[in-house]
Amino acid sequence: MGMESKFVWMNGEMVPFEKATIHFLTPALHYGAAVFEGIRAYKTDKGPAVFRLRDHAERLIESAEIFGFRNLQFTPNDVVKAVKDVVRANGFGDCYVRPLLYLDGGGWNLNVDNGKASLAIAAWEWGNYLGEDALAKGIRANISSFTRHHPNIMLTKSKVAGNYVSSFLAKTESVRLGFEEAIMLDPQGYVAECTGENIFAVRRGKIYTPATAPILEGITRHSLFSIASDLGYRVKEQPISRDHLYAADEVFVCGTAAEVIGLSEIDFRKIGDGKTGPVTRSIQKVFHDAIRGRVEKFEHWCEYVD
Repeated sequence: MGMESKFVWMNGEMVPFEKATIHFLTPALHYGAAVFEGIRAYKTDKGPAVFRLRDHAERLIESAEIFGFRNLQFTPNDVVKAVKDVVRANGFGDCYVRPLLYLDGGGWNLNVDNGKASLAIAAWEWGNYLGEDALAKGIRANISSFTRHHPNIMLTKSKVAGNYVSSFLAKTESVRLGFEEAIMLDPQGYVAECTGENIFAVRRGKIYTPATAPILEGITRHSLFSIASDLGYRVKEQPISRDHLYAADEVFVCGTAAEVIGLSEIDFRKIGDGKTGPVTRSIQKVFHDAIRGRVEKFEHWCEYVD
């Protein structure tokens, strides 16, 4: 994956890509003391549009406040403007955008109040996170041996950088075992989410997804609630066991990087007919039209750069 661009936004300045660096002794690098967002911009008939940009900007600042940053100098409006500036400055249409709000200096005594917050935003051209073939064929997943964080151990509603060490462990294990993705259970043994995606199961025309207590409340997840409802499907939040997934007609995952992807197999058990199912395909289609501003009802999700 090439992550090069012309410019990276750093604390209000547009910095050439090769100069967008931080010092080795930045505590965020050593302790994972940072929060981030994953955002996508897409080509549309009206020019580049960032999907649900304001929701992402608000969640970034909310994540920082949940983590413990106080008296932030950045607001959601600052993030919205900076993201647009980055996409525009790099001349991108389709691209992935990564804001990172991190502890920069101080904090070596493990007290966030003794550090200062910095914000950087990069963008690069990136295809589907799980591969373009996955859209039609789906992917293979397994139940990970690693458990999703307990909410009293890590902050599950904040995109804290350090949270994703468990995702690294789970994803690496699964790929080494021959799968494309890992499904993580919560501390009670119910399905939580994947390493970077929320998960849904389809059974007899109804869609089920884990409740929000142990998971990150994904913005793509929220979008699919609206799309599914508009298509006439009922989405129910409830505890889901691993065997619920095995018995499902369809299982699909969603996230900014992955978009909407079906699971063809879980733990060597074929799901449905072993490829992306009809409910997933119908939601997938509307989602892909919506992100490019082609669905009038959902066009308010598109924040046009120009």
